[in-house]
Amino acid sequence: MYTAQKTRKENIAEYILYLWQLEDLLRALQFSPEAIYAKLVKPLGLPEEQKQEVFLWYMDIVNLLREEGKEQQGHLEHTLHLIADLNNLHNQLTVLPVGAEYRRLYARVAPELPALKAKLKDPEISDVELFFRALYSVVLLRIQEAGKHGDAGKGCGTNPQAAADKDTDVSAAPDSIADSGKSRQKYIDDVLTLISPVVAELATVFRKVERGEVDLFGNAPNGDRQASSGAQDGPRPAAVAPEGKNSRNSGTGSAS
Repeated sequence: MYTAQKTRKENIAEYILYLWQLEDLLRALQFSPEAIYAKLVKPLGLPEEQKQEVFLWYMDIVNLLREEGKEQQGHLEHTLHLIADLNNLHNQLTVLPVGAEYRRLYARVAPELPALKAKLKDPEISDVELFFRALYSVVLLRIQEAGKHGDAGKGCGTNPQAAADKDTDVSAAPDSIADSGKSRQKYIDDVLTLISPVVAELATVFRKVERGEVDLFGNAPNGDRQASSGAQDGPRPAAVAPEGKNSRNSGTGSAS
């Protein structure tokens, strides 16, 4: 919960990916209150009052997934709304002066997008949602790879490999990734090289707009370009850590 609050303030992209990991982790635990408490809450070593707060926060996410009919798959509407907001920003940055650096990064990946959308059989998917699906497929591929070496569960209080095996959405990945480790690694490298910097820049501008540090319809403050350049390594979330799950309440309630 506390990690989610911090991530929401600092990097909207990592926040969304973090929530998506949490969704799969809760599914792997079959939404069991007992398992959630034993695997995700108790190991935190918090005072009882804080344990109860964190436990209720997890169960709030469980209830949301059930209410939205996403017990088996799918993502919280909260995250999809955030992606829609990011896509609106993406559209603005492709035409406004403040988006010069974003356009430079986006131009590198734009030629690849039609083929990816065709593979997904969803030509209407937004570019930004496609970016997140590709990034999350890399997260899950890495979890699967870690599971083969017996360390997928390190740092997260349970083994997320169960979630990856059950609900891995690697539909944005080319078919060839299943054929060889080399193809899989090339796909991961391509996503991190082409897509991750775009999403990182988008998240950086989003944060600055939220904080009033950038005027989309004017000039960015002095030093803005230097400040955002450090984000271009892209969002590279680790496996979900037990204390930091977020839900629809990124900026709308206590769960963020």
